Amino acid sequence: MGAVEPSDVDGERLLGAGDPGPVEVVRPAGTSPFVLTCEHAGRAFPARLGTLGLAGPDLERHIAWDIGAAGVARVLSARLDATLVLQRYSRLVVDCNRTPGAADFVVEVSEDTVIPGNQGVSAAAIELRAAEIFHPYHDRIHDLLEARIAAGRLTVAVSVHTCTPVYHGAHRPWHVGVMYEHDDRLAREMLTLLREEGEEAELEVGDNEPYFMTSDKDYSMPRHGQGRGILHVAFEIRQDLVEDESGQREWAERMDRMLRESLGRLKESGEI
Repeated sequence: MGAVEPSDVDGERLLGAGDPGPVEVVRPAGTSPFVLTCEHAGRAFPARLGTLGLAGPDLERHIAWDIGAAGVARVLSARLDATLVLQRYSRLVVDCNRTPGAADFVVEVSEDTVIPGNQGVSAAAIELRAAEIFHPYHDRIHDLLEARIAAGRLTVAVSVHTCTPVYHGAHRPWHVGVMYEHDDRLAREMLTLLREEGEEAELEVGDNEPYFMTSDKDYSMPRHGQGRGILHVAFEIRQDLVEDESGQREWAERMDRMLRESLGRLKESGEI
């Protein structure tokens, strides 16, 4: 089991010289109107935290990262020529799709699994994780979006996620879910197209299922998309469909078509 090191020593840094940076940007000069984000892309742990006391099998599970999400996002980025921002650290270190201060920003129990290294973590230690992982990730997204908007470029924010087929014993029938809150323009078109395709491909499409987006619970799209008044959407693909490269390519191709066609419909209708 990985060692659990103290992370709340005043004045110390969390990330050391051998730790990866928290942010990876793919195609920063992408020509697409779409900007992709992947909050749960990675499963790295800072060396000084070990693996938060977890053993190998738990580090492979959804509790640590969104299985297949980074693969889908990378292929989708290539197909669209879209800028992609990935977060490299495990959501167990800090959840970059939650608001700092939220109860699940640093989880003590994920699903039914106790996270030893997150028990009783001090406010100072949580702030250190936010300062070195959460804020650099979101600051980079902020800067990219602001530069595009200042240049007058049409900009659409898209958050890529995956979800488990079963959660707390309940089966999830949806192959893909589309998430939105107040602004449903892009989501509405995507839902229509996915349902049309689903009639032939036998897809179950979730409308704010298996998760619904709220400003109280989610962070990335409410902050970067909804907060700016730009087109945005989040989608969740069921993980058993994208565990391997073949599935990732198939779903990236599908979501490529859905995004392009949805944006095209909005342009034709004069909504944007």
